[in-house]
Amino acid sequence: MSLESAASHKKINLRRPDIMTAVQAQVLTHYRSELVERIRANGGVIATSELTIKLAKEFGFCYGVERAIDLAYAAKKYFSEVSPHTPIYLLGEIIHNPEVNDQISNLGIQIISPKPTDEELEQLQSGDAVIIPAFGTEVGTRKKIEAKGCIIVDTTCGDVMSVWKRVRQYSKESVTSIIHGKAKHEETKATTSQARAYGSGHYLVVFNLGETDYVCDYILNGGDKHAFLEKFKGAHSDGFDPDLHLRAVGVANQTTMLRGETEEVQRRFKAVMIKKYGAAEVEKHFRFFDTICGATQDRQDALEKLLVEPMNLLIVVGGYNSSNTSHLAEMGEAKLPTYFIMNAAKMQSDKLIVHYDQHKKQEVETRDWLPAGKINVGITAGASCPNNLIEDTIRRLFELRGVSVQELLAG
Repeated sequence: MSLESAASHKKINLRRPDIMTAVQAQVLTHYRSELVERIRANGGVIATSELTIKLAKEFGFCYGVERAIDLAYAAKKYFSEVSPHTPIYLLGEIIHNPEVNDQISNLGIQIISPKPTDEELEQLQSGDAVIIPAFGTEVGTRKKIEAKGCIIVDTTCGDVMSVWKRVRQYSKESVTSIIHGKAKHEETKATTSQARAYGSGHYLVVFNLGETDYVCDYILNGGDKHAFLEKFKGAHSDGFDPDLHLRAVGVANQTTMLRGETEEVQRRFKAVMIKKYGAAEVEKHFRFFDTICGATQDRQDALEKLLVEPMNLLIVVGGYNSSNTSHLAEMGEAKLPTYFIMNAAKMQSDKLIVHYDQHKKQEVETRDWLPAGKINVGITAGASCPNNLIEDTIRRLFELRGVSVQELLAG
């Protein structure tokens, strides 16, 4: 892989075999779990007479996350050898997992804001390395970093870049991008900036079906423009006019949303455009492209299958600001008691667990969470959660039952 400095046009190859061999060994040491691999090989089940743990078929690191981490580690190794005094910066978080970001920081990579302040930009010098995280960065931020002459290590996921390509195309065609996602999420911010890359495009972010219906009703019946803009404050492009810019729309999404919900968003927009303009004219007013990340969908599908099996509770492991992980927790909550935890330490005892409540947007305590007697527990994790954290969770659950995993495996 070649990365280029805007100032010096110096190309560096982070994919050199010697670098990647060392990096992958280091990454395996930090994040791999032989226990998880053994359980997967055993059909995803590990059990005693009192506790059965079932793993979803797909969980944990996806290819895009692995690639981002590999490139961050490779950048550190490369510059340590070639230019030990070159500062390496990371825009925000490499992925949405605190344990992984702590490891990146421990390498000596300096974390700055996802959208650097003037003060942070001032400290950047020509030749410094700046890592763009897996969910990308805003167009304006990248241009500022390039203008400083920094060497960019771009770890943006290919699925995210596919969305960018789509919204840029919408922009060229004067089609407003309707983005199903979270307006404050780094990926969505990067995507909305792409919708404005040509200066003429517009965008609107809808978070759920309620907001979708509000917009569809406005398209069909009109309404109070001021109230509309206030409702979507911070979720639309500058100069956005719902009376003008909702005449032709194209749906895209944050890649980690629930596929079913995104499909329903696009169905409702298509239906309202047919109702307003007629089926013969719909192609002039509505576009859609499936931009759900394959790994996100694989994990959702695997959990859906797991939830069919008899279980007493579900543990979802991952960063609380991870969108794809939060959707797994939502799926679980709809079916059975579900606990969204950052790591195994949150299971303080069989009487107390500290877990994230997405409705309150904070950690809460639940007592008597682990039932006595024979139980089945499901475990899954988002695409940004390493296997070593899954192993810790498995070991802790058995520990709370007074069982050593080593003894279990030996038996």
